[in-house]
Formats: sequence, structure tokens, C-alpha cells
Amino acid sequence: PNFLDYMFETLPTLHVTDLFADSHTKGSLAYWGYRLPIQLPLIWETLQLALASTLVAVAIATLLAFVAANNAWSPAPLRFAVRVLVAFLRTMPELAWAVIFVMAFGIGAIPGFLALMLHTIGSLTKLFYEAVESAQDKPVRGLAACGASHLQRIRFALWPQVKPIFLSYGFMRLEINFRSSTILGLVGAGGIGQELMTNIKLDRYDQVSITLLLIIIVVSLLDMLSGRLRQWVLEGKK
Repeated sequence: PNFLDYMFETLPTLHVTDLFADSHTKGSLAYWGYRLPIQLPLIWETLQLALASTLVAVAIATLLAFVAANNAWSPAPLRFAVRVLVAFLRTMPELAWAVIFVMAFGIGAIPGFLALMLHTIGSLTKLFYEAVESAQDKPVRGLAACGASHLQRIRFALWPQVKPIFLSYGFMRLEINFRSSTILGLVGAGGIGQELMTNIKLDRYDQVSITLLLIIIVVSLLDMLSGRLRQWVLEGKK
């Protein structure tokens, strides 16, 4: 019952006769969205945070994957070290990383970026090196028979096979990171989550609902876009 009461309180009080009145009229849409000039830039900041952390993590995870894969000819001790490192990175939740970095750097976007990036590196590296190990070895053997170096075999035999998979996982992780970045804001890691926590603490219940609505809209659009992009990549379109 308490949960339902709280959810009911977050609903805005809108009046049909005043729905399209100015922002000073209680019961209008403009009155409900009076903090949109603050919230929209924070949504954009959250999206930038997710995008930047995903791009950096994909680049680093791609390099680490070819080191950690058993069929990429790296020394066994190095493969083991990379696998242990990425296992540690993905074991620590993003929220735990965010708390650590907020204590180190203070409130802002940097703790959120670092938390998302490290956890994403750990998660994607495992997915990536498993994809590399699942690649067909016939093209690799063919290039080896022609005297190609290890780097050339990776570039011309392994990379074309795993590139669509890497991109697909990258798009999927972008969706996850946007959702996670809204949660990280609750501990001071920047973005729209920080605005959500502020509204909750100050009992601005109507602003809690519009903040959640903005998050739901952006997440839905991002899910649709990344889903289309993943399908486009997996179908092999250029």
C-alpha cells in the first residue's frame, strides 16, 4: 500500500481546462514541466556519458580480446593475466566503482564515466575473446601457409569474422550503460539520476514522475535505435 500511495503522489495534478496554460498556472503541462530546461541537458549529459564510456571500452576490450583469446598467439602468462584482470573488472558492480570514484574525484560525470568504462571493459572483453575463439580457423591456416605474420592473420582472417559480433555487443552495451548511468547518478556520479535523487529528497513528487518519464522515453528510443543497428550489422550490410 505504501508503494502504491507513493506512486500515486508522483502523478501530476493536471486540469483539462488549464492543460495548455502558461507555466505559472497550476494544473498545466507547462507547470508540470517547469524543470525541463534543467532536466533535458542532464538527459543529454547522461547519454553522452553512456556513449563515451561505451566507445572507449569497446576500443580497449577489442585489443584485450585478441590478447586473451587462445587462438591469437599471445603468451600464456599474458592471456591469464588479462583474463584475471577483466574478471575482476566485471565482478565489481558499476555502483561500487561509482562510489569509489565519487570518493576519489567528488560528485560529477568523471566517476560515472570511469565506473561504466571499467565494468564495460570487463564484460565486453570476455564476450569478445569468446567470439574470437569461436571463429573459423580455415582462413587463418590459409594465411599461415602463405607466410602471413600473426598480426596479418588477425587483421585479414579473424577480424572480418568477429567484427559484426563486436559491433552488435557494443550496441547492446550502449543500452545497458544508459540505464546504468541513471542509477549511478543516485550516488552523485552525474547525469539525470542526480536530478531524480534531488527530487526524491526534496519531495518534489511531480518532478519525480516527469524525470522518470524522460528516462523511459530516451531508453525506449535508444532500444529501438540500437536494435535496428544490431540487426543491420548482423545482416552484413555495409
